[in-house]
Amino acid sequence: MTQKPASKSECTAAMLPVKDALEVLHGRWTLPIIIALRFGKKRFREIAREVEGITDKVLSKELKELELNQLVTRKVYDSFPPTVEYEITPHGESLGAVLESLRTWGTAHRKKIMGRK
Repeated sequence: MTQKPASKSECTAAMLPVKDALEVLHGRWTLPIIIALRFGKKRFREIAREVEGITDKVLSKELKELELNQLVTRKVYDSFPPTVEYEITPHGESLGAVLESLRTWGTAHRKKIMGRK
């Protein structure tokens, strides 16, 4: 069975949503932050502890971007000192299948390339 070559417009149409997703999920820290928040609401320090190696400056920047893209919400409580919690949104939760697929592929890749789990 031979397959007809895709036209340039079909290729572009298939590529565009992937490019959009990569624009939002780019970078080293975005997905680890999302994964950490999938396990429940967290304060800034809790996220920083769970996402090992991230600096406070980078974490702050990433959380702002995630909030702009409606993947995370930020709630400030009226207390002294102010308490701030971050939580994944339903839109952020919609990445669950993508994250599970990446985890499955990453586990298989690690095993194939490095011979370990």
